[in-house]
Amino acid sequence: MTRRFESTAALEGFAAQLSLFARPGMVLLLKGDLGTGKSTFARAFIRALAGGAEFDVPSPTFTLVQTYDETRVPVAHADLYRIGSAQELDELGFDDLIRTHVLAVEWPEKMLDQAHADRLLIELSGSGTHRDAVLTAAGAWEQALARNDAMNGFLATTRWATAERRFLEGDASFRRYETLHLPGEAAILMDMPARPDGPPVKYGKPYSAIAHLAEDIRAVIAINSLLCARGYSAPQAEAYDLAQGFAVMEDLGRRVYGGMMRAGEDMREPMAAAVAVLADMAQRDWPKDLPVDGQTYRVPPYDVEAQLIEVDLLPSWFWPHLNGTAIPAAALAEFEALWMELLPLTQKGHRVWALRDYHSPNLLWLPEREGLARVGIIDTQDALMGHPAYDLASMLQDARVDIDFAFADELYALYCALRKDDPNFERAEFDVAYAILGAQRATKILGIFARLSKRDGKHGYLRHIPRVSRYLERNLAHPRLSKLKHWFDTHLPAARREVA
Repeated sequence: MTRRFESTAALEGFAAQLSLFARPGMVLLLKGDLGTGKSTFARAFIRALAGGAEFDVPSPTFTLVQTYDETRVPVAHADLYRIGSAQELDELGFDDLIRTHVLAVEWPEKMLDQAHADRLLIELSGSGTHRDAVLTAAGAWEQALARNDAMNGFLATTRWATAERRFLEGDASFRRYETLHLPGEAAILMDMPARPDGPPVKYGKPYSAIAHLAEDIRAVIAINSLLCARGYSAPQAEAYDLAQGFAVMEDLGRRVYGGMMRAGEDMREPMAAAVAVLADMAQRDWPKDLPVDGQTYRVPPYDVEAQLIEVDLLPSWFWPHLNGTAIPAAALAEFEALWMELLPLTQKGHRVWALRDYHSPNLLWLPEREGLARVGIIDTQDALMGHPAYDLASMLQDARVDIDFAFADELYALYCALRKDDPNFERAEFDVAYAILGAQRATKILGIFARLSKRDGKHGYLRHIPRVSRYLERNLAHPRLSKLKHWFDTHLPAARREVA
């Protein structure tokens, strides 16, 4: 495909947009005569990854390869003009760099015959004010180009058509976020295409179907719309395209609870307000079916089947991570039988929306608002009809930051006090459900963090395992979980989990 850029700024803007999709292993090949814009493109691409136009990007003409490990995605910028042989090319160490960096290569003629699954060849020509670019994409770059074009097409139908796009979070797979900037205002661009089906793991269904993970952006629009209508501070959607999976959402700012905690801020008021939100939600009736543009979105149940597939992550991933072998059949059978005794106890009583990710990364402090609206709530798409104790456990047993046990107990007491006149609240039953669901969640997270390390190479999550293990131990101390505690003490005692 050929594209024309009528100015240097337009070429640089395209490079910046491509940087939003960059990840290690992707290769950008910049071909063209002197003065056609190869270095201009590479510098704009790297500066966008660095998050600032003032970032210095010297030419690698003499160094041949210049690496930048401080950018959002590590990038290696190469100039092969002086390379005379394939042997010299091999000595640059591209095979090692590509595992951890995205490569941006000028004068790539010496490596055009090399196979790179995720590569984009940009052949530049032209002079003066315009440049032509012939794009030949493969793999992830082909998907990125198509998604970027669709995104720009969507934005062209909104007032954000000329907004500057900046990376916020996510990767090039299922869900990504960008910020949109116009003079004096900002918004969030959500990129959530329909979830692809994974391999079947049980009952002939993929994990996402059994665990009732959101399939597409309808969940976000439906859930957030009602939360906003009821006075909670979820991001409101200004514009969206359900078919393509795009939405322009309200930007609730950057006062994220997790960041505030790590900065040592006083969290008493924000945490108490977040508890009050949950207590308020627990005393309302929540619908199973929600209208979305003439369609109906159904909030799935947080049923035993979903709970079981989540705890199964521990024997499937955490056990091999800890032991180096598969879990014995007898231990697995006992594990599943114990959960089958406990989980039905959480299916009783008044069902509410369980947001499932109500914790420090997804809560924002909005002190300029009033009452319950001071708590911003994001990442709501996986909400299910479940027990109100689940979200309280998510918040007070945060996997990523330490919540002092004494402070957590104070907040738990506050929650119970706020619900003392609620006819659907019975303290003893709630205590049991809280312990079971806290243990279920901790068990699931141990498996998730081991999976992220083993399958996805994201080893940083392992540092959270001791914290999650301590939460698990605390939940197992409830008398109703004594048999499950015995299983863990026998097979995965706390001392071993702590050093996982």
